[in-house]
Amino acid sequence: MSATTSNETAAPDLSAIARPPQVLNNRGPLWVTDAVCSIVEGKTPLWWYAAISVSGAFAAIGGACILYMIVTGVGVWGSNSPCFWAWDITNFIFWVSMAHAGSLISALLFLTRQKWSISISRAAEAMTVFAIVCAGVYPAIHIGRVWFVWFLFPVPNSYGMWPNFSSPLLWDVFAVTSYLTVSSLFWFAGMIPDLAVLRDRATTKVRKFAYGLVSLGWLGTARQWRHFEMMYVLLAGLTSVLVVTVTTIVASDCATSVVPGWHATIFPFYFMVGAVYSGSATILTLLIPLRTIYPQLKELITPSHLDKVCKLLLMMGSCVAYVYVFELFNAWYSANPFERGAFWERFTGSYSWYAITCLSINLTIPQLFWFKAVRRCLPLVVVLAILCNVGMWFERFMIVTTTLTRDFLPSSWGNFHPTIVDILTATGTVGIFFTLFLLFIRFVPIVNMSELKAALPGSQPKHSTGEGH
Repeated sequence: MSATTSNETAAPDLSAIARPPQVLNNRGPLWVTDAVCSIVEGKTPLWWYAAISVSGAFAAIGGACILYMIVTGVGVWGSNSPCFWAWDITNFIFWVSMAHAGSLISALLFLTRQKWSISISRAAEAMTVFAIVCAGVYPAIHIGRVWFVWFLFPVPNSYGMWPNFSSPLLWDVFAVTSYLTVSSLFWFAGMIPDLAVLRDRATTKVRKFAYGLVSLGWLGTARQWRHFEMMYVLLAGLTSVLVVTVTTIVASDCATSVVPGWHATIFPFYFMVGAVYSGSATILTLLIPLRTIYPQLKELITPSHLDKVCKLLLMMGSCVAYVYVFELFNAWYSANPFERGAFWERFTGSYSWYAITCLSINLTIPQLFWFKAVRRCLPLVVVLAILCNVGMWFERFMIVTTTLTRDFLPSSWGNFHPTIVDILTATGTVGIFFTLFLLFIRFVPIVNMSELKAALPGSQPKHSTGEGH
């Protein structure tokens, strides 16, 4: 009896703590390749043409508004004194912030060997690049005279002036440019083995040439894999560092000023957690409809993967709630009449509905993800994720614009009202984002096939059992 008890104690039941599979239904590498490639190789569906027509139309309208602004001047926006920063910087911060969750999931979780992120990392990386592209629209045009934008770069100009290297605005240029460069390289480098698969499977000369060109002569030799893995780890490390530095530099635009409501050391952390929060919501908004449109993705992007992203959203949403409480406490405890006045005006003044909407969404919606039933109801998750991003846009507007309306002197107070050009330019960047994402899912493998197949049971030498196809 004692021996039996001892054996039962020494051999616990591991089935209860077994990790969810990366791919459902015991699918094998060949099935993964066919499932992912079929999305790219199949006939273009009608919904894709309809969707890209709508997003392309919005992008074209946004481009026309930008051209109109350049020809006419920034007076076509609602920006004024003291609101020199308005929807332009609000949307810039919103898009930059959205990009960070993609980098976190694809790079940081890769370095920490969190294999559950493999199925969603490719789409997250694409979201990062496209969001930075949308953010990059604003720094060049918001200065008014776009033909002088090259003055921002550290090169001698005809007036003998150099940029002010102590200004966080200049470091914005460096940070966003570096982030776009490294994120694009990280995204493209990870696709090279999968693009080579599409090259080898191509049935037309045009597709074989196109995919052969972008796959850079990949043959899958041991030497190539060794250099590829070394390069991928280095890019992942750089991307992970930039996730923190870019957000910190953008936050410094506000934190280093003396404007009431901005002058706070918590802003870098404030922007960081808000960035991952909004980015996680965007990933859910994009991937859940894709699983419905392409049924084969339901076995690759499993409910377990989405559940983990929901938990990440919950954690970051709780951090955002903590920052809200801390910020209000800091304004009260500091006994600074200007800080107190700024926050009191934020919740009782003419823009109070922005602050109330922001807090109502960001303090309540993420907490619903404590419940497993909510996380498993995917249509509800999409709605809640969209609301989270709406709340984060209101937060960016609350931080940037409403703070500027109430300076130290009541004589300099003013109000901001967006114009139709403001609104159409903002919707144009949304159109750009979805146009790029639609092109991505049509011509590039959505899932990282090479990493996913390497993580399947039986793919590693230590496994002795095979798996079905």
